[in-house]
Amino acid sequence: MSWPLWMVIWALIDIFRSSLTTGTNCLHNSFFKHAIKAMKRKAEVDEDLSLNGQTSSKKRAIDPNGKSSDFRSGLFDDAVLSDYRKRYANSQPYKHGVIQDLIKPSLLRSVRSEIQDHLSFTPKETDIYRIHQSGDLANLDGLDISSLKLLPSLLNLRDALYSSRFREYLTTVTGSGPLSGRKTDMAINVYTPGCHLLCHDDVIGSRRVSYILYLTDPDRPWKKEWGGALRLYPTREHVEQDGQVTKVPSPDFSASIPPAFNQLSFFGVQPGESFHDVEEVYAREEIEPTDDGGRVRMAISGWYHIPQEGEEGFEEGLEEKLAEKSSLMQLQGKGDKYDLPQPQAEFYDTFAEPSASVNGSARHSAESPRKGDSDTEEFSAEELDFLLQYLDPNYLIPPTLAELNSLFSSSCSLRLSSFLSKKFASTLRTHITALESDNLPNTTPTIESTTPWTVAQPPHKHRFLFQQPKSSSSLLSKGIPRQIGSTHDTSQDPLRALLDVFLPSRPFRKWLHIATGLTLTSYDLLARRFRRGKDYTLATAYEEEDARLEITLGISPTGGWGDEDDEEVNEKDIVAAKEVETQDGSVGGYEIYMASGDTAEDQALLDTPSSPTGAALKSKPKPDPAVYQSAAATDADDEDGGVLFSMGAGWNRLSIVLRDKDTLRFTKFVSRKAKGDRWDLVGAFGVEENDEEEEEDGDDGNEAGKGVEEEETELEFVEESESTESDY
Repeated sequence: MSWPLWMVIWALIDIFRSSLTTGTNCLHNSFFKHAIKAMKRKAEVDEDLSLNGQTSSKKRAIDPNGKSSDFRSGLFDDAVLSDYRKRYANSQPYKHGVIQDLIKPSLLRSVRSEIQDHLSFTPKETDIYRIHQSGDLANLDGLDISSLKLLPSLLNLRDALYSSRFREYLTTVTGSGPLSGRKTDMAINVYTPGCHLLCHDDVIGSRRVSYILYLTDPDRPWKKEWGGALRLYPTREHVEQDGQVTKVPSPDFSASIPPAFNQLSFFGVQPGESFHDVEEVYAREEIEPTDDGGRVRMAISGWYHIPQEGEEGFEEGLEEKLAEKSSLMQLQGKGDKYDLPQPQAEFYDTFAEPSASVNGSARHSAESPRKGDSDTEEFSAEELDFLLQYLDPNYLIPPTLAELNSLFSSSCSLRLSSFLSKKFASTLRTHITALESDNLPNTTPTIESTTPWTVAQPPHKHRFLFQQPKSSSSLLSKGIPRQIGSTHDTSQDPLRALLDVFLPSRPFRKWLHIATGLTLTSYDLLARRFRRGKDYTLATAYEEEDARLEITLGISPTGGWGDEDDEEVNEKDIVAAKEVETQDGSVGGYEIYMASGDTAEDQALLDTPSSPTGAALKSKPKPDPAVYQSAAATDADDEDGGVLFSMGAGWNRLSIVLRDKDTLRFTKFVSRKAKGDRWDLVGAFGVEENDEEEEEDGDDGNEAGKGVEEEETELEFVEESESTESDY
């Protein structure tokens, strides 16, 4: 702080006058008193400016030494440090540490009170998390004086955590190398029931050590059965032909660390290895005691970074090297040969079916997709007999099909209720309800060895149970045709009948052609089951140049997904994307298609855990490709937040979407609060290009070949004003 010249002169004159009457022995004391008065006046001026929205040009610097007295007694003893170091070195599945009672309880209680009294939190939701988050506490220095006066304990805690002594302590425990005291990176996250953070590895930029300090209710100990644990995932190593090692995280976690007041959990950030998630905070069951304080999991979480320029331990170019390594690991882990399920596309003309008789009629052979096979606008009697085994008759009436074709041509998407016939749907519902009543094993190896399901993985991309169709040759050897019709008994396993017989059949291919106007060349199908409290898919982009047709047949037999289950087909049941329902998102399980952006800043955002797949961004800019919020209020500039199409989990409903390059898609995590699992069948169909249509339509954005159009939707979603990172 510098004094104005006039103030210095005034103080000296006043001191001189005082010395004339009191003697020279009073010179020092008088000068000191006036100096104190001057400093007080200067502080008052600064505070007045702060209250008027003007902040001082200087920020409060972090105390590099902090106060050791803020930590628990004995923490820095050599024996204690040695013990933590050994525990860290021997931890699994990767190196991590836990320190109980890190801070003096009185300080942490004060911090908790300041947070509750003076800070606000923003609810944030993406494909990977649902949380309530404060602003970045690294920006505390920029607050005005009046605001800082409200958070003295929080400032002391931050200074203690980033003090040189504690940073050296963590460096010794973890062996991480020097940590920056200049680049602070921390925020307060609050998880209430339903909140969660899915699997990711925290690898962004210059991060070196991740940490979380819990601020749960000190007078009401957190119970393990409430959820909210930090869970760590082991990785499997695969040695490539060139000697490179690819690490793939297991779909099952192997370590779980429940929250506890004043507990610090931490680990080194390691590309392709430090995979973790935060277990959902579970809603209270009706039979559970109500004295749980609302199950509020509050914590300060953040990262220690590598030293910055000018700090001891700074290495020129290290941050760039870490970024390169991170990008390489993302590319290596981006889906390919170790992912499950693997694509299993089958072309309609790649298998031949011998002639057979269905109800006395001759059957067509399947040598190639002839014009008469799928491009005609009428069904043969055989085809109708086959389709009526599965479809509601309303969807086979020519006026209905004409309406579907018109809607799809304008919006490139459809959502159809009561799609399956009542008889088949009843059989299917009974079958799925029985399957859901049987308890599944908890671990992937047991599930895959004792049930027909396989677990989708790796978990930083998706996790669900799936079954794929049996190959065409295998079905034909068993006398189960796919071509025109079938006398295959659908009552034995109606789920497999849909997967193996109906969806791959040429009659269904023809039905899709008539409903959409597209000629389909191939199919890739899955039956999926999303378990409550476990399963999801994260946002991924479709990266092929040619658009493809995607369908989802929702067959979740339980209610409570946010919609009414309509069993009757009427005019309102046939809707385009612009009439899609708004999801309340309380239990998740809904499917979202989103637009993307095209800026370098947007691409950088995809390197955050908010979109761990590294999906490409195109089209209009978005601050986060997977951030959305179903809200009553809408953004004036972008009313739908980039959402192109959405459909909740439900019973007997079909969505049809023409998906263009770079369109994002995900299925939201299914909360344990859901009444049942999400069940569906999904299909991706190759589309034959129609050069004549493209030349005729020119640049018209409404033709079917251009994919689902954002302006056709009226779903009210708003995007966050700032990018968000998934913090645990």
